[in-house]
Amino acid sequence: MNQTTPVYTRFKELHACVLIPTYNNGASLPAVINDVLQYTDQVIVVNDGSTDNTALLLQKFPGLQIITHEVNKGKGTALRNGFDYAFEKGYKYAVSIDADGQHFAKDLHQFLDKLEEAPNAIIIGARNMSQETIPGKSSFGNRFSNFWFKVETGKTMPDTQSGYRLYPLEPLQKIHFFTHRFEFEIEVLVRAAWNGVDIVSVPVGVYYAPKEERVSHFRPVRDFTRISILNTLLVLVLLLYIIPRNFLRGLFNKKARQQFLNQHLLHPHHSDELKAVSIAFGIFMGIIPLWGFQLAIAVFLSVVLKLNKGLVIIAANISIPPMIPLIVFLSYKMGAWWMGNHAMHLVFSKNISLHDIKANLQQYIYGSITLAITAALVLGLASYLLMKVFKRKMLVAA
Repeated sequence: MNQTTPVYTRFKELHACVLIPTYNNGASLPAVINDVLQYTDQVIVVNDGSTDNTALLLQKFPGLQIITHEVNKGKGTALRNGFDYAFEKGYKYAVSIDADGQHFAKDLHQFLDKLEEAPNAIIIGARNMSQETIPGKSSFGNRFSNFWFKVETGKTMPDTQSGYRLYPLEPLQKIHFFTHRFEFEIEVLVRAAWNGVDIVSVPVGVYYAPKEERVSHFRPVRDFTRISILNTLLVLVLLLYIIPRNFLRGLFNKKARQQFLNQHLLHPHHSDELKAVSIAFGIFMGIIPLWGFQLAIAVFLSVVLKLNKGLVIIAANISIPPMIPLIVFLSYKMGAWWMGNHAMHLVFSKNISLHDIKANLQQYIYGSITLAITAALVLGLASYLLMKVFKRKMLVAA
């Protein structure tokens, strides 16, 4: 990077603009605009149905590109319409900045610097959330959002709630988004990551006004509910579509298959013990009687427990259809130990059905839990020993 190149010129060379969505931020908006205009004149403001003096204030800045919503449609819609407008005007990138004054335009160069390293990535301006001035609800909300983002994408980000971001516009045009308010800023990150867009971050400063001066349009109950519903839907899509899709793609693509093998199965940073525990946990979750929810719970807990998610998923598939009759049969056999004289004796057959399970549900539940624990211990230990033997052979061969 040429350190002497002004930020102003770099915005033009990179075909980048600044996008400011605003709703009733009349007190802080002029200062934000003036601050941004020191670095670029390629500025788009989306007036999202403001009922204060925002429209009059914007008339004082004749060089702005303004989109006006007659009624408030939500921050997500404001951003989406801003992206579409910017793309139609020939911009390749848009830096979104909040209108409440918490971000500093002097950090714009951070995004342009990072853009040269990651030209197709969404770049998040990560705030220092350990500052004393950070409101407690913002700190909690950020940790909550970061956790679910990792569950849904496998990526760790320090600040997924920051509204200060650089977006590559072309990849977003290929995604049909369905949220319209604050939750859009979560959806866009997760679904962009699912579509191969990298997500990176840069440190930025942040200013939180004193509580009595702070203006926030976030409605804790309603918007938190919206975000929770969105995360639930995203996890379901992840389990039912994204994971199977990526797995199938990996099967037919040599490079992707090798990458999946290295990153998720042979993960060089995971110990043999962790891999063995991951296999054991996957086996356990695949057998216990939680039919229909086994994989979902297994993936969720594998993230919480920091296990090898790929190994957990593969091991949990021990309950594939051809194996179900054997699992049910062995569950009944082990359950018989607990039932004593009341045990039901089942003959192994590929025709074992749900009717057989219902015939003595208690025996099946006792037995399946016993089988899950036994199989997890045996196969987990066996996999651990095999990994040790394999590594020893590799060392000898070397």
